[in-house]
Amino acid sequence: MKARLQVVFFTWILLIWHTEAEFFTSIGQMTDLIYAEKDLVQSLKDYIRAEESKLSQIKSWAEKLDVLTSKSASDPEGYLAHPVNAYKLVKRLNTDWLELENLVLQDTTNGFIANLTIQRQFFPTEEDETGAAKALMRLQDTYKLDPETLSRGNLPGTNYRSYLTVGDCFGMGKTAYNDGDYYHTVLWMEQALKQHDEGEDTTVSKVEILDYLSYAVFQFGDLHRAMELTRRLISLDSTHERAGSNLRYFEKLLEKEREEEKEKSNKTMTTTEPVVPSGAYERPLDYLPERDIYEALCRGEGVKMTPRRQKRLFCRYHDGNRNPHLLIAPFKEEDEWDSPHIVRYYDVMSDEEIEKIKQLAKPRLARATVRDPKTGVLTVASYRVSKSSWLEEDDDPVVAKVNQRMQQITGLTVKTAELLQVANYGMGGQYEPHFDFSRRPFDSTLKSEGNRLATFLNYMSDVEAGGATVFPDFGAAIWPKKGTAVFWYNLFRSGEGDYRTRHAACPVLVGCKWVSNKWFHERGNEFLRPCGRTEVD
Repeated sequence: MKARLQVVFFTWILLIWHTEAEFFTSIGQMTDLIYAEKDLVQSLKDYIRAEESKLSQIKSWAEKLDVLTSKSASDPEGYLAHPVNAYKLVKRLNTDWLELENLVLQDTTNGFIANLTIQRQFFPTEEDETGAAKALMRLQDTYKLDPETLSRGNLPGTNYRSYLTVGDCFGMGKTAYNDGDYYHTVLWMEQALKQHDEGEDTTVSKVEILDYLSYAVFQFGDLHRAMELTRRLISLDSTHERAGSNLRYFEKLLEKEREEEKEKSNKTMTTTEPVVPSGAYERPLDYLPERDIYEALCRGEGVKMTPRRQKRLFCRYHDGNRNPHLLIAPFKEEDEWDSPHIVRYYDVMSDEEIEKIKQLAKPRLARATVRDPKTGVLTVASYRVSKSSWLEEDDDPVVAKVNQRMQQITGLTVKTAELLQVANYGMGGQYEPHFDFSRRPFDSTLKSEGNRLATFLNYMSDVEAGGATVFPDFGAAIWPKKGTAVFWYNLFRSGEGDYRTRHAACPVLVGCKWVSNKWFHERGNEFLRPCGRTEVD
């Protein structure tokens, strides 16, 4: 378009130059200027139409985002409680706004570009978008959700339903593909293709989808389906060089398979039909040995709460062994599990205290870390997805008040306990099975404060779906309830670690999970929880 305008403008300049020289002497020659002007007007109209089309796209985007942000800003946590909304927000800011920036850069709207450039430094990065995509896949696996369910936003307890477009599904598949995760590549490319076949409007072509899908299917050894998908790709784009090369390669492999089958048949004197894979591929095994048990408990399956065990669980009022502060107002205590003994306390924190703790913690939230088992260095890990901060009693009187309350309930001292840790689990936030007590001899705190004797975990929010605290070893699942707290000992009275207390924070499916916890240490509690007679007392 720009080249055409330059040519027309240059032609018009030549005409004007020619007119200045000889056009006034001939009306007939001046008629050429009429046509030149008409062509300029047409070019101008083409330019206006192009600008209007661009402005129309920008206006449509602005109107759509205005409606969306009005809804999301009215209840940010509620809106982001739906994982698809969280994923699309990250994707929108990392990818879609960049496309809009490129569109607007074609014009001289310097004010917007300057503002966008300043704001962009605070936008999510490519790493954030990848992380958000993986979070959706984690939810998909843990809660056995098919891509259709996630794409249509059919999740429990959500007020803001959202959808994944063909482009979104394609983006999910690409993220998995780039990570060498062909299992999820197949699932999401199939969903993208399904929605494309249904006629959804998109800029992603079927050729692009089939290109990724056919190769991912081939990685599972499904040669027949890989050829079928590749042939479909070639029918749409016969000039696709890689697809043609792949098809020839697949055909050679298939011919080789047939020859091997024939040789086997001749040797055994029996004929067997080749098994054609169904297209349903198994999820690969990973590093976590109790993965299936852990995820089943997260879904509320496999909980080993038998009637016999249920009869051993009771509710009571707890006064902290006649603690003067609790005699008049004891806490409601409920047994969650008998052995190891896990209890829940009700009305431990008020709504006002919870909001104050959250307010103090938010500015300090940073990616939660774990200690590398080999080096002892704190580092981030994919199996712990949350942000946390640590609050001291000097930060606000409410922190000291909550600490004192935990001391009164447990009968343990907070003088040697760790600071109050506040954690917020974001999209698909989790902490896979782990021990709270240390098993590392190089841990410096073991010599000074001793090991982590006990865990006091405050639930500071309700969670609409997911987010349970589970214990894979003995099959317990404890669900978050705002204002309550759970307590258990990590060590036997002998000081030996109770390996049954290996636990996990399940991924948050829908909702925003806030918790705070206090880890009590051995030092200072020697006489408050004395040793037992045996190693496992």
